[in-house]
Amino acid sequence: MDPARVRDVLERTGDELRDELATLTAAPRDPMGAVSFGKRVGEGTSQAVERIAQVDAAKQLDAKLRDVERALEKLGEGTYGVCDVCGSEIGTERLEAIPWAVRCIDHAGGSR
Repeated sequence: MDPARVRDVLERTGDELRDELATLTAAPRDPMGAVSFGKRVGEGTSQAVERIAQVDAAKQLDAKLRDVERALEKLGEGTYGVCDVCGSEIGTERLEAIPWAVRCIDHAGGSR
């Protein structure tokens, strides 16, 4: 894999993630519109459910952004393609599919 191309992909992905996060975490357009919880499913409840979904999406985007930033660090350190957990080589196919992968397939689901 060409390091310059990888860096370009990672930087563009990071910019896109930051833009998405900014949109998701922006203050509501109508700060006076209070979310209310009544006995019936109404607009307030729908807004609350939508907000919960946005928070979950923001958490996922933030985790992906951290991996993108870590992959950029690893590229600079010369350790790109090496698992942060076990030190094994991350497979080429995995890196081609997920250029921001910082863990091998065996440790992909684990926490840092």
